Amino acid sequence: MSSIHSKDTKPEMIVRRGLWKRGFRYRLNYKRLPGHPDIVLRKYRTCIFVNGCFWHGHYVDVNKMESSNCCRLPRTNKEFWVNKITRNKERDKEEQKKLASMGWHCITIWECELKPKLREQTLDSLAYTLNHIWLQDLKKLHPLTPSPKGKAESYGGRSKMYQQLEEDNGMLMAAEEEEKYNGK
Repeated sequence: MSSIHSKDTKPEMIVRRGLWKRGFRYRLNYKRLPGHPDIVLRKYRTCIFVNGCFWHGHYVDVNKMESSNCCRLPRTNKEFWVNKITRNKERDKEEQKKLASMGWHCITIWECELKPKLREQTLDSLAYTLNHIWLQDLKKLHPLTPSPKGKAESYGGRSKMYQQLEEDNGMLMAAEEEEKYNGK
């Protein structure tokens, strides 16, 4: 078990490359937070844990000592492994509760979700989730404020004119109304 690394694992590197490629910037193994998350996006107040299916018991029902498709329990010294995986799962839950109480969002990505067939779908889903979290937090910080008639509402300093145009006629117009040019 001494050759098992907690940093720079292959699944973690896949997630990091995918985030970087999609424009997200992050911190690694942030020691100021409980559980030392693998990836921390401070702008999004989000921690990402990249878990190995075996070590964290993905889809394993340890009470019945059953294996899953992506995680097979060893046949030898089974009691030791069941206790170890149970402790790991309990520790993960406690750390995520602490982070949630501190106002952080937690995302867990499993090793089996990063297989070549599912990789792009998983990384796209992660990017979508991060953008959704950012928008939800932005709404909490800058709720829509009513404005005087004729002016667009502001949402975090951004104009809502496009929404008003869509609501007026149900379609957007890119050109001005018809005018005769050159007297024709």
